[in-house]
Amino acid sequence: MSYFSYVSLGPGDDRQRLPEPRQTVPGQWPKLEAALATVNRDLMATLPGQGPLILMAAPSWQPSPPGGIDRDQVYVAMPDGRWHGNPVNACDLDEDDPPEPHDTATVLTVVADAAQATITELLWQVWPICWEHGIGMHPRPAGTADDWYQGATEADGPPVWWCRGGRDGHCHDVSPVGDLAATLPGKQRRALRRSERKRDRRP
Repeated sequence: MSYFSYVSLGPGDDRQRLPEPRQTVPGQWPKLEAALATVNRDLMATLPGQGPLILMAAPSWQPSPPGGIDRDQVYVAMPDGRWHGNPVNACDLDEDDPPEPHDTATVLTVVADAAQATITELLWQVWPICWEHGIGMHPRPAGTADDWYQGATEADGPPVWWCRGGRDGHCHDVSPVGDLAATLPGKQRRALRRSERKRDRRP
């Protein structure tokens, strides 16, 4: 991925190079970090050869006011720092938005959605997949119907991976985000446990 990053300073088209995107500092975005750790459990369970996703901060072209909140945009990225999709933190802090959403379920949904976009676009594969129907799933509040839409007030359950279902249209919740390992077919589940035991034995 080619990182953007020149900002025009005015007439004459002089350009100042913005700092390169960088991995976030541990502890800087605690809610986003906790949500990404949960999503990475699903990634390790379903794509065991894939390294964990990370958070990358891309500098904003707007300077932060003295003593103000950092305006960097945070993305869910591959281990090499590439990402696809929207930032997972609030970018319009002029409206007094908190840098991270207050609601844990909202944070987890946003991070799961961003992880899915990055994996799907950069690895060119559907992720995650419902083992029963063989199609991609999406993060949604638990118990939503097929006609649910983002912002629906009647759905406020914890986020799950949701499957549209087969030709019969039988949509269903597959598992809470972070718990996909429990839904794996027996062979994959046993292989996952073996790889986890090997990883735990390493010094």
